[in-house]
Amino acid sequence: MDKFEKENRGNEAMILGNRNEIGDEMQSSDGTCPSLGQIMEGKHSVPSMTKPTNIIQNHDFSEGLSFWHPNGCDGYVASTEPGPQGGVTMTLGAKYAVITNRKEWWQGLEQDITGKISVASTYAVSANVGVAALSEGSADVLATLKLEYHGSDASYLFLGRTSCTNGSWENLKGTFSLSTMPDRVTFYLEGPAPGVDLLIQSVEITCSSSSDIEDHAKTTGTLSTEDDNIIINPQFDDGQNNWSGRGCKIAIHDSLGNGKVLPKVGKFFAAATERTQRWVQNPDSREQYIGIANVQATNQDWVQLQGKFLINNSPSKVVVYLEGPPAGIDILVNTIVIKHAPKTPPSTPPDFEDAPFGINIIENSNLANGTNGWFPLGNCTLSVGTGSPRVLPPMARDSLGPHESLSGRYVLVTNRTQTWMGPAQMITEKLKLFLTYQVSAWVRIGSTGSVGPQNVNVALSVDDQWVNGGQVEVADDRWHEIGGSFRIEKQPSKVMVYIQGPASGVDLMIAGLQIFPVDRQARFRYLRRQTDKVRKRDVILKFSGLEDISGLGTLVKVRQIQNDFPIGTCINRTNIDNEDFVDFFVKHFNWAVFGNELKWYWTEPQQGNINYKDADEMLDLCLKNKIETRSHCIFWEVEGTVQQWIKSLNKDDLMKAVQNRLSSLLNRYKGKFRHYDVNNEMLHGSFYQDRLGRDIRANMFKTAHQLDPSATLFVNDYHIEDGNDTRSTPEKYIQQILDLQHQGAPVGGIGIQGHIDSPVGPIVCSALDKLGTLGLPIWFTELDVSSRNEYVRADDLEVMMREAMAHPSVDGIMLWGFWELFMSRENSHLVNAEGDVNEAGKRLLCLKQEWLSHSHGCVDDQGLFSFRGFSGTYNVEVVTLSKIVSKTFVVGKGDSPLEVEVSFD
Repeated sequence: MDKFEKENRGNEAMILGNRNEIGDEMQSSDGTCPSLGQIMEGKHSVPSMTKPTNIIQNHDFSEGLSFWHPNGCDGYVASTEPGPQGGVTMTLGAKYAVITNRKEWWQGLEQDITGKISVASTYAVSANVGVAALSEGSADVLATLKLEYHGSDASYLFLGRTSCTNGSWENLKGTFSLSTMPDRVTFYLEGPAPGVDLLIQSVEITCSSSSDIEDHAKTTGTLSTEDDNIIINPQFDDGQNNWSGRGCKIAIHDSLGNGKVLPKVGKFFAAATERTQRWVQNPDSREQYIGIANVQATNQDWVQLQGKFLINNSPSKVVVYLEGPPAGIDILVNTIVIKHAPKTPPSTPPDFEDAPFGINIIENSNLANGTNGWFPLGNCTLSVGTGSPRVLPPMARDSLGPHESLSGRYVLVTNRTQTWMGPAQMITEKLKLFLTYQVSAWVRIGSTGSVGPQNVNVALSVDDQWVNGGQVEVADDRWHEIGGSFRIEKQPSKVMVYIQGPASGVDLMIAGLQIFPVDRQARFRYLRRQTDKVRKRDVILKFSGLEDISGLGTLVKVRQIQNDFPIGTCINRTNIDNEDFVDFFVKHFNWAVFGNELKWYWTEPQQGNINYKDADEMLDLCLKNKIETRSHCIFWEVEGTVQQWIKSLNKDDLMKAVQNRLSSLLNRYKGKFRHYDVNNEMLHGSFYQDRLGRDIRANMFKTAHQLDPSATLFVNDYHIEDGNDTRSTPEKYIQQILDLQHQGAPVGGIGIQGHIDSPVGPIVCSALDKLGTLGLPIWFTELDVSSRNEYVRADDLEVMMREAMAHPSVDGIMLWGFWELFMSRENSHLVNAEGDVNEAGKRLLCLKQEWLSHSHGCVDDQGLFSFRGFSGTYNVEVVTLSKIVSKTFVVGKGDSPLEVEVSFD
């Protein structure tokens, strides 16, 4: 490699720009699209500035109730009187909505905002509200989001509330941010008691995220286009020069829509028109594509797109594209900047000195003072009952050790008219940043009638954003353990903990709620001892071929070269062009899994267009370096991951396609992959089962085994180990596996993905214990942890690695990547884009060193040397009075002492 290549390989860049669309919301996609692009040959990254736009349509009811929908009640629009009213000043004749004939607490006004919000953006909610026909006192008005995901129950996100009296207007405020994009998002205003009219004068939901560049825009009115921007003609002042359309036409405008669309910065913007596809894929092409960023855009205003990318080598041509929405929708681009991204400054260790480990932060948890310290969320009723368990729930007991018994008292919640209603406490001042908190309680529900199983959730409202503290499904009248964890990494202004979940009308009981910071170092000390018991065995070296081996002064030095416990990682095709990546990969991992390159949507994006080139090249690299491989995945049961051409097939053709997929993949790679994830995430999706019947899942396993009997066939799913998802509890996973086995499916392994936040050892171990009863090998198949502080991220990783190594049922750990910009989650990498190992990466390397056994000493009078060590490959050096000799030997897995013959003949 010459000097130029060395300096430019691995360059990291950032891209930011203003973007708009005409016609519909944006849908992100990978690949090449009919799009606007610019070639960046020989140029080996910035956000737009947008005034916050209200995503609520007809926000002031000037168009009556257009875009609004009364939910199970009636509504009309009236006019206000002038003057100050409560906390809001009203103008003469201002419109407001009256929601009347309300027979349930949850009935109110709603608006569908699907497609108007983006993942990871923070939104501010502000509504001027009031009540009428209230007999006395005050009533709460609440703002709520309903989040609907295909194939699962709707969930509700509490945004904020305010208390109103007759004749006054109040301002309701809240914020929210979504980590995943639901299929449908609905905004509600609701809450007063039945019979009370709800009044709404205006509603605003705006994106409150900001950046230094936005601040710069406010003061200068321009986006920086300094010399370090590698884009030529970034604001289209020189027309279309240096820009081209791929599969579409390009036009430059100073305005559109009779002046309704104007550039945000500069004088011009570009429009990509006559787009006939979302993207163009050429499976035979050797082009490689790197996804940089995506954003949800509308035709209402400019939005910011921001991301980073990494160039692994010195390609002959690099093109940047803006692409993605459905065919027929124009893409508008105002400006774009690409420049070298600044390095993220290193983290500093958080200060945990004098941390109150094991101390419950919940006030009056034992209810000795009645319900003091508690308040009802919503118009439910709290009281104290007796007869709950007096022992700590098992997962808390494992963390806390010997502990005083519980009081036997519980909070009884009655008159619940919403799922979110339950007991609550404010805990803002009791939390410490970056500490990991464990959540534990006993919960029980009253009679459900015909409603069926109910979810109970310990939740936190952190500055009005929902945080999951643990969930459990309850289907009987017994007490159930609920366990979870959380961590706060940004200083909040208010934090509330509350218990919610059962349907309206179902009573809720909570006993012994504990929230306490976890002492991870104490757990690590226990896990080290447990690892020694589970992973090591006694080894006796018996030497032969040396005449003076048993004489005085004969020394033995034993060093382990490699631990054979599988520790692997996910890799992608683009990674293997990066020599630094490959060097770290082959040096520190002994297993690999391909991130996308064996998924059906990758190998056959269009019917009949088969692409195994990427997987072949990655497999060649692994075979060359004696790295074992897993295949992920043959099928993926979640509908959103299925190609459109597959969705369009009828039942018979779909069955043929499934058989062809099995034959094509497993015949090609027979004997080359040790594992196959057969049908990914069957607890979270049912695409194939819905269309081909219940037997299809077992048949996939049977056929795969027939085609490649040497491979171990795995189930694979997520949220098994963290207590955060009632769809994928260990109990449900066990039942799914038993059902498959009952149908004759040769399930050979259990995959726990391990995309986990703020892990707590006893919670993870509890899941492993339950799954271990099946007697199948367990693998963490996609492990990653996330924290913006590298030291905390390192602690998270250590928790998961140690729990796996200390558990006898776990046979392997696969990380879901390690290199920055090639991770599925933010703040989860172990090595930055320039190849520097961060604190989390250093922790991984330290653990791998800890799990190598070394010993030294003298042989005994029988010529034997004994030590205790991990399984794997060793080198022994023997020093006698006359010579120094060395030999390599292998220690296999086992519990009984192992005698190893070391011959120097």
